[in-house]
Amino acid sequence: MEAVLAYLRRAIERGEYAVGDKLPSEAALSKEFEVSRSVIREALRGLQALGLTVSRTGKGTFVTATGPAENPTFGGYSARDLVEVRRHVEIPVAGYAALRRDADHLDLLEHLAERMELETDNTAWVALDSLFHITIAQASGNPVFAKVIEEIRDALARQSAFLNQLGGRRVESNVEHRRIVTAITEGAEEAAVAAMTTHLAHVEQALTTIVRPNRTAKQKRTD
Repeated sequence: MEAVLAYLRRAIERGEYAVGDKLPSEAALSKEFEVSRSVIREALRGLQALGLTVSRTGKGTFVTATGPAENPTFGGYSARDLVEVRRHVEIPVAGYAALRRDADHLDLLEHLAERMELETDNTAWVALDSLFHITIAQASGNPVFAKVIEEIRDALARQSAFLNQLGGRRVESNVEHRRIVTAITEGAEEAAVAAMTTHLAHVEQALTTIVRPNRTAKQKRTD
């Protein structure tokens, strides 16, 4: 899927498919790339997530832009909005959770971490991921924090699905989640803050890599 997506993305960005052009059908692409139609379908969803195409029922997939959106939108909130809010809310929340969590919160966080590590279905994993972050907010003991995360829950789920589909973030997220749970379980406020800071930094980095891969590569060469 990643190879098909990358090929189609480059073709659009090079102008081989102009804005307004219709992409070949799923059947035609499946034959061309010698992969199943389900693989093609996932690749086309990836193009839509990047803001490069739109799917019109009964008509096909059409190119809408020559490059991905600089600041993609998830459920009414931009990626930039989410990154800023999560930095200022979820990082201190992790610290409070380490100090105020109770046994029920710890049991649920451990359960969610284990389920995410074993889950193979992307949709189910995203739902667990949302619940994981809400549980941490609830463990902070401040209902306002929990309310904020609940408000952006749908946007977070959409962003998580985007990152998993286009950035392969799931395995790394599982490792980062486990570190957060360990710190909260141990009552280590600074470690919990550090673990959440690292997690959100990796989320932001993955978003940048997906949307502006050339810029990311240039930065790495400079470093």
